[in-house]
Amino acid sequence: MQTVLLAAGIGTRMRPLTDRRPKPMLPVADRPLVAHAAATAAAAGASRLVVVVGYESADVRGFFGEEYAGIPVEYAEQPEQRGTADAVRAAEPHLDEGPFAVLNGDALYDEASLRELYDDAPAVGSYRVDNPSAYGVLRTEGTEDGTDGYGRVTGVIEKPADPPSNLINTGAYLFPAEAQGWLDVGESERGELELTDVLERACEEFAVSAVPFDRWLDVGRPWELLAANEWRIGELDRRVDGEVHPDADLRGDVVVEAGATVDAGVVIEGPALVRAGASVGPNAYVRGATLVGSDAKIGHAVEVKNSVLMEGATVGHLSYVGDSVLGRDVNFGAGTTVANLRHDDEPVRTMVKGELVSTDRRKYGVVCGDGVKTGIQTSLNAGVKLGTDARTGPAEEVMRDRNGE
Repeated sequence: MQTVLLAAGIGTRMRPLTDRRPKPMLPVADRPLVAHAAATAAAAGASRLVVVVGYESADVRGFFGEEYAGIPVEYAEQPEQRGTADAVRAAEPHLDEGPFAVLNGDALYDEASLRELYDDAPAVGSYRVDNPSAYGVLRTEGTEDGTDGYGRVTGVIEKPADPPSNLINTGAYLFPAEAQGWLDVGESERGELELTDVLERACEEFAVSAVPFDRWLDVGRPWELLAANEWRIGELDRRVDGEVHPDADLRGDVVVEAGATVDAGVVIEGPALVRAGASVGPNAYVRGATLVGSDAKIGHAVEVKNSVLMEGATVGHLSYVGDSVLGRDVNFGAGTTVANLRHDDEPVRTMVKGELVSTDRRKYGVVCGDGVKTGIQTSLNAGVKLGTDARTGPAEEVMRDRNGE
């Protein structure tokens, strides 16, 4: 099945992590986010990929090349990100006649459900959530016995205040061949060219199935990047190819890649991934679904819990990092402490595009853009974001977001 993979967006809700890279290239376990969608598509039956690129497109092209996961890769350029229908329209010249799939490059899908979608044209992936008002909600006719279920799709309602159900659109589609001629849509109320308008047209002319997804995750905000790593790191099997000191203790499914170093006195409780060139210890404690990126460093007496340390990030010594995302080349000064829990046990809130929103996570630490540096004994409050290249002074308490210099 020819598959269009959407990877052109900037990812403004993920800032500052996307200031210098496209959101689909953020790390999830052992590869970029978009590579998980591509690999799952290939395993589920995709015959080739047409990757739509735009913002920082060289990063995406450089990763995939001309082939990935055993299938050919082509590229379509979307110079201006005007919406999902516009993105697929950019890919249309690369498509053969016939049905085609469309997947979001910033989402995770389970292989079995995606395979079912590929076998059930035309169709849209569906998923049940507790907060359907934040998504596009599918209208369906229900099952044959008249109960609410995954019946024929009759349309989609974008972010309704009073959703008719909790069945949402996952952004995974299998369109009939005719849909290649339906991509010239008008602007939505949000000023975008929406692929859901093409879905509405398909519902009018065909019997569109709602294929239930067993597992799915939309990765649009930093805490969802944590969730994505929890999912994919949790699937890794224990493997130790790097240099591990005899006095280190690796517990459970810990992966230490070739070229990584784990020093004396270190305890790592899996699931955890220590990538090539990274170093941990001595006397460090790593636990939870933690990613220690390539060339990252966790030093003496540091504790890192359920976090993502991107390439080159350094937490030198005597520090605590919990439920946090550290961008490339971040450097935490000695004694930097991250708070990740509110005293009232309510979910931690953080700023997204100027609005204070709940992460729905009881434990959530900080997000640091690339190049952040903290002074010794810095304290960072739960939910704080430090912008790209931001700085803190010695013994500073940071209670609110801070932009970079």
